[in-house]
Amino acid sequence: MLVNFRGADDTIECVQGLLKLEWPSELLEIIVVENGSGDDSLEKLQSISGQVTLIESSENLGFTGGCNLGVSKSTGEFIAFLNNDAKPDSGWIKEAIATFAAGNNIGAVASKVLDWEGDRVDYIGAAITWYGMGYKPHAGETDRGAWNDERDVLFGTGAAMFVRASVFEQIGGFDDSFFMFYDDVDLGWRLNLLGYRFRFQPKSLAFHKHHASMNKFGNFRETYLLERNALYTLYKNLDDESLAQIFPGALLLATRRAVARGEHDSASLDLRVPGNDDEPTLPISKQTMAGIYAVDQFVELLPEMTKARAEVQASRTVTDRQLKRLFGNTDEPAYPIEKYLRGYEKIVDSLGQLRIEGRRHILVITGDPVGHQMAGPAIRAWNIAKLLSDEHDVRLVSMTKAVALDDAVEVGVIDHHHPNSVVEHEKWADVIIVQGHALALFPSLETSSKILVVDVYDPLHLEQLEQGKGQTLKVWNKQVTEATDALNHQLLLGDFFLCASERQRHFWLGQLSALGRVNPYTYSRDNDLDSLIAEAPFGIASVDPVQRNPALRGVVPGINEGDKIIIWGGGIYNWFDPDTLIRAVAQLAVRHPTIRLFFMGVKHPNPAVPEMEAVAAARVLADQLGLTGKHVFFNESWVPYGDRQDYLLEADVGVSTHFQHVETTFSFRTRILDYLWAGLPIVTTEGDSFGSLVEKEALGASVPERDQAALESALERFLFDDDAIAAARANVSRVRQAFTWDKALAPLVEFCRNPQQAADKQGAKKSGKGKRAKGIPNGIPKAKSSRSTGLRRDIERAAYYFQQGGPTAVVERIRARQDRNKPPAN
Repeated sequence: MLVNFRGADDTIECVQGLLKLEWPSELLEIIVVENGSGDDSLEKLQSISGQVTLIESSENLGFTGGCNLGVSKSTGEFIAFLNNDAKPDSGWIKEAIATFAAGNNIGAVASKVLDWEGDRVDYIGAAITWYGMGYKPHAGETDRGAWNDERDVLFGTGAAMFVRASVFEQIGGFDDSFFMFYDDVDLGWRLNLLGYRFRFQPKSLAFHKHHASMNKFGNFRETYLLERNALYTLYKNLDDESLAQIFPGALLLATRRAVARGEHDSASLDLRVPGNDDEPTLPISKQTMAGIYAVDQFVELLPEMTKARAEVQASRTVTDRQLKRLFGNTDEPAYPIEKYLRGYEKIVDSLGQLRIEGRRHILVITGDPVGHQMAGPAIRAWNIAKLLSDEHDVRLVSMTKAVALDDAVEVGVIDHHHPNSVVEHEKWADVIIVQGHALALFPSLETSSKILVVDVYDPLHLEQLEQGKGQTLKVWNKQVTEATDALNHQLLLGDFFLCASERQRHFWLGQLSALGRVNPYTYSRDNDLDSLIAEAPFGIASVDPVQRNPALRGVVPGINEGDKIIIWGGGIYNWFDPDTLIRAVAQLAVRHPTIRLFFMGVKHPNPAVPEMEAVAAARVLADQLGLTGKHVFFNESWVPYGDRQDYLLEADVGVSTHFQHVETTFSFRTRILDYLWAGLPIVTTEGDSFGSLVEKEALGASVPERDQAALESALERFLFDDDAIAAARANVSRVRQAFTWDKALAPLVEFCRNPQQAADKQGAKKSGKGKRAKGIPNGIPKAKSSRSTGLRRDIERAAYYFQQGGPTAVVERIRARQDRNKPPAN
């Protein structure tokens, strides 16, 4: 899309460059709008009429109107906007279209733009001042190759950018009220408000002469458009709260800027200043009047702008807070005029435009590895970070290792052997969300004054009741005591707590009450205590899974087309009952030889989690029954997080069997959520939250613990009864909508929008007991952590691994630590 105004030679040169691109000519439609130049432009452009679609406008519609006219005649899926005084690099289109393929939510792509010689920056990113003037950071600087990272931006430059045709139509195209200047800022802002992403792609490169069209006019006309359109941009796109805070200061600053440009003395008409009162006029600079006229024209068009604002605000899907990270440095005075700069300081100091709250800093800490292979805690932490990153700046740090899965969340690693490794993160954060033992291992977290959210979706001490059963009573008791002390420590320090179910909430309220956290302070804030602890279960993705590669049939030896697959998601732990399941499969295989049971993971991705006795017992039983490699299969590693749908979608039934005990009662079997996500009928043991849900919503079958006959019957029904399978799948499809991450974590999202200390923390602070390091709310002493550190902890862990798996387990852990501590390769 090229708009020509008195620049036919540039336009012809630009078209010749487009015809040489690395892009199929049959997929390229070039539209040239001759925008009422009033010279010989149209005659010159006729020379290329066979290569382009030439559209004539009888009047100058500006950049906005010219582009809108051209788009109305276009037929492409994507619209490429290119200034007629620009030239594209050979891969300009190819790289942009490849960027769109990365996601349907990418509504536009901003090209990297350099000057004509390719030496200096024209556009490598976007920012906007608080008073509405969009600008291009680093413009004019030498291109040093330092700005070549793909990222989201608020807007692209109209000199070279791409927009999906459907999105351009949805947002109504460019706003013709702008004519030119900041029209691209307004379009990008509106596009972001609808939830689309504007992606900067440095590989899509163009070169620009810059403002060739405006060289024909006085610069005061450019000033007029810049000043007026900055006010338009703010008024249309800011939400009500931000507009009330920002706009008065923007009007004042526009006036000061106008007076300062003309070097006028606004006090000269004061009665106390002598002067020639007989002279009714003053010589006023056009630069000054450009600013004053801009404000007046905003007033003149206020009804039209108010209508446009109403449409934008009614359709927006994201908040100003969510977009704050895209605004860049808003504190940019822009004009080096001394009088103007003094006024700028007075306005921001007095009215506080720069003190308006932006995106919060949220630190999420997990003990598990974050990356392509993740277990439950890391999966949950990643999704918490991902969801909160829409509105806040989020860092996710792991105590083992971390690999970013996309660029929305910054990741890092902290090491409990070096407690100070978390200090910089704690200082940066406004809100800290922790799992596991982080508070006991990092003193700066324990003493932090930041808002602390504790995720207790996993009752660790109840797990230890099962996990430690094979130990001596002394060792077993020590494990449970350590877990209990760590949890009590967290419950005493936290401001807000997350649990996985209503059952868990009742359980944790009991423990919180025993620790003194249910008290007049917390009760008086809200008598349901929702401001203290909320249900925020595990979740599933809001998009349906799609199989990308075969994973089981024809891939795993012994699993073939036509086989009926029962899938066991996740690991095998001591509180699960794989034995009854394996025996049931042995009996079913006699009647149905095509039955296959696949255990998705045996080796936990966290090297600190040892293989449990239940794994070995399951292997031995499958061998004894002659099932291994025939009807029962063990994945000896761990399925990568991003690949799990390939396995789930090949399965016919998802299964989870466990023993009935207190851990089961308060557990939340996250693997069942994956079955919901994949649309599988579910067969599970009754007794936990999901057992009740499966039974209530007819998602499959919930059977008594260790009841092999009932388990056989349920599996047979949901593997071979077509009516039962169809009914279960329909119910799963309905119920799973309630478990998407955005719904599951809604209480956390809401809390982070207005985080506050727990009511008893505030009460303690007022009474002089506010320091976490010195005391705990209402005078309750801090629980002593029995978790050892340093050499003592290493010795204890070695003893633990020896008890769990003998000398081999100890050697494996030592090697794993050595591998983690190796310096990175050069």
